[in-house]
Amino acid sequence: MSDFDLELKQLRKVYPGGTIAVEDFDLQVSRGEFISFVGPSGCGKTTTLRMIAGLESITSGDLFIRGRNFTHIPTEQRPTATIFQNYAIFPHMTVRENIEFGLMVRKLSSAEIKRRVDAMIDKLELGDVADQKEGVLSGGQKQRLALGRGLVTEPDILLLDEPLGALDANLRKSIQEELKILQRELGITFVFVTHAQAEALSMGDRVVVMNAGRVEQISAPFELYTRPKSPFVARFIGRNKIISGRLVRSDGTTAEIATEFGALRGVPSFSGGDAGNSAMAVVPSEYVDVYTTGAEAAEDGLDVVAGRVTAYDPVGQVAFIAVTLKDGTEVRLETYREKVHGRGIEPGSEVELRWRPERTTIVLDAA
Repeated sequence: MSDFDLELKQLRKVYPGGTIAVEDFDLQVSRGEFISFVGPSGCGKTTTLRMIAGLESITSGDLFIRGRNFTHIPTEQRPTATIFQNYAIFPHMTVRENIEFGLMVRKLSSAEIKRRVDAMIDKLELGDVADQKEGVLSGGQKQRLALGRGLVTEPDILLLDEPLGALDANLRKSIQEELKILQRELGITFVFVTHAQAEALSMGDRVVVMNAGRVEQISAPFELYTRPKSPFVARFIGRNKIISGRLVRSDGTTAEIATEFGALRGVPSFSGGDAGNSAMAVVPSEYVDVYTTGAEAAEDGLDVVAGRVTAYDPVGQVAFIAVTLKDGTEVRLETYREKVHGRGIEPGSEVELRWRPERTTIVLDAA
């Protein structure tokens, strides 16, 4: 038996007319892993999920679930369950009847159906509304019902397509936490599609970033956030500060680029790379410190870039700072207010942005 719950090998989807929706998608998902797909609208993440579910045909490539090739197996014969953004709850059925439905289709015994449904209602705390219909359920109860209906069939993989998109911000956060805890308790592999990068990063054991039908990067959330491997990921994930330049050197562990602000150093996201190639220094906003020019000498070894504050907006414990660099580049920072309190930072201030080179990732523009 395979070590992986899910394997995608060179998966490709081309629609009639030649539109390429997904190209050369490779992925291996371990047992019990929580995988998040994220990317802009039209990037191919939902199409990929639907191919896994069997709801979209696969143009080429192979799809394996626990070592068995399911590339051309119909959806009803796949060990998966799918939860959609609109939940697809049957409004004429009670909560209990909705959860029972998939088991009845599979023609399980009455005793087995009751055992599974009772256990799921108890786990998801739906006992008080078990005999109610959709119209009286809250948003959170509808979400848990959709989960229950998918999980009660005991799938190998649960597929979730923007399942929290219809919830308000507070409920969405609460359900995120519940969903992650539930996934850990059950040990079922989850494949979760979202357009919200914060949601993808907070929930996924690994995150797949897609763009224009292709995978840009697959990494654990912290690595993805701090070590982008392509210009798209550097711009799409987090609040990175990006300064363009030309590659001077790279030895595989450190790299240097020449910029209008002098040499900047960092960890290369690439191997090889020719001197003179267009490149960028990418620094997560959280690692950038702000000081008024001349107020305090910079520590040895820091990279320093000068600019002028164009906006300073304290909101509660957070301060939003906009700094325009001498080449006209605007850098926006979000930091704890107490970190910059008393430094004289205000609109018009001449400031220095400082950070440690080891926090920087050097990315080739052609990556």
